[in-house]
Amino acid sequence: MAVLIDSPVWPWRGRRWSHLVSDVSYEELHAFVDAELGIPRRAFQGDHYDIPEDLYDVAVTAGAQAVGARELLSRLRAAGLRRKKHAT
Repeated sequence: MAVLIDSPVWPWRGRRWSHLVSDVSYEELHAFVDAELGIPRRAFQGDHYDIPEDLYDVAVTAGAQAVGARELLSRLRAAGLRRKKHAT
């Protein structure tokens, strides 16, 4: 399993958030989230899930590997799973 999570440092709506990704497949990521976190699929952000800080320890205990934000992005890109944002 290669599910990765960065530290909950990203502020939004009064909370801090982490990014949860897989460097193997989206299917692996969805399966992990369904089984361990119970976050609805509609929360998927194209190549990651935003995880509130109160679920960070739950994700790590369940097997997500804690990494820095740069490593997370680097591994997501290396796996070919990074999706570019569309200009609005």
